[in-house]
Amino acid sequence: MFTKMLSQKTVMLTLLVSLSTTYLSAQTQNVDLDDLQGNWHLRTMDGKDVRKARAILDFDAEHNRINGFDGCNPVLGELKTDDKSMLYTKLSAKSMACRQSIHQYVRTRLHTTMKEGFTVTKTTKDGMEGITIRSSKHELFFKKMGQGKEKKWF
Repeated sequence: MFTKMLSQKTVMLTLLVSLSTTYLSAQTQNVDLDDLQGNWHLRTMDGKDVRKARAILDFDAEHNRINGFDGCNPVLGELKTDDKSMLYTKLSAKSMACRQSIHQYVRTRLHTTMKEGFTVTKTTKDGMEGITIRSSKHELFFKKMGQGKEKKWF
């Protein structure tokens, strides 16, 4: 009896792990730079809701550029890649004071993530489609902004 219960639990656990792995792999997919074209609004950073900071990245795949707003200041950078499909850039920004601590929190981590290198995957989070930018230290989830003429910050 005990062996039969243990066997059933093992089968159920194996099934759950298999389904979880399938579900998670269906929820993420690598992204080409061309797929990033446009404006993206930062929603969460390292699991924290940071929408109030209003950080936005605008990817320009044709010119390998990125611009936007880091929560405090307009930013601009050139996108580079390495042989491991990592993207990186050093964001240039005018140094103006941040209004609130959430803005400084976002600004600091966004610049760190961009500088140290990151990968981009298509992701569904909380029922919302978007992209996740991951570096060795941070995870940022962005949602695509409305379709229309792209706004340039510089």
